[in-house]
Amino acid sequence: MSAPPTILVFIDADACPVKAEVYKVAGRHGIKTIVVSNSFMQLPRDPLITRVVVSAGLDIADNYIAERARRGVIVITADIPLAARCIKAGADVIAPNGRAHSEQSIGLALATRNLMDDLRSAGQITGGPRPFAPKDRSNFLSALDLAIVRLKRAGLEPER
Repeated sequence: MSAPPTILVFIDADACPVKAEVYKVAGRHGIKTIVVSNSFMQLPRDPLITRVVVSAGLDIADNYIAERARRGVIVITADIPLAARCIKAGADVIAPNGRAHSEQSIGLALATRNLMDDLRSAGQITGGPRPFAPKDRSNFLSALDLAIVRLKRAGLEPER
């Protein structure tokens, strides 16, 4: 019988406004965090935080994360197609605003994203996402802590 998967956090980091919050919560739980970006990014000196810089290009960072998504992995991203790929692989996905995506919700999120993309392509003014607010940060902290606690209760341990 093989050991259960371990808990890891991946951050789709290029435009992520909650990196510091991830470091704080994951660190408190002793969980390794992998920060994936297309360019060099300054990180805290912490053995639990690893930087991965991928080459520039469309979906290179997304592919890196999606290829490593599995049960026990928590992915932090605002990218809906990446979220869908990671959920399909068994990962937990949390948006920076604290919204936890699931198999049940990701289909609607993808459809909405595609509709808005089509409207923008047709020249319709659709606005953008609402500005990031303190409430979003609070919701994110709660969602990340909840996801970690749920995985631990399921018998998964932080990667060593």
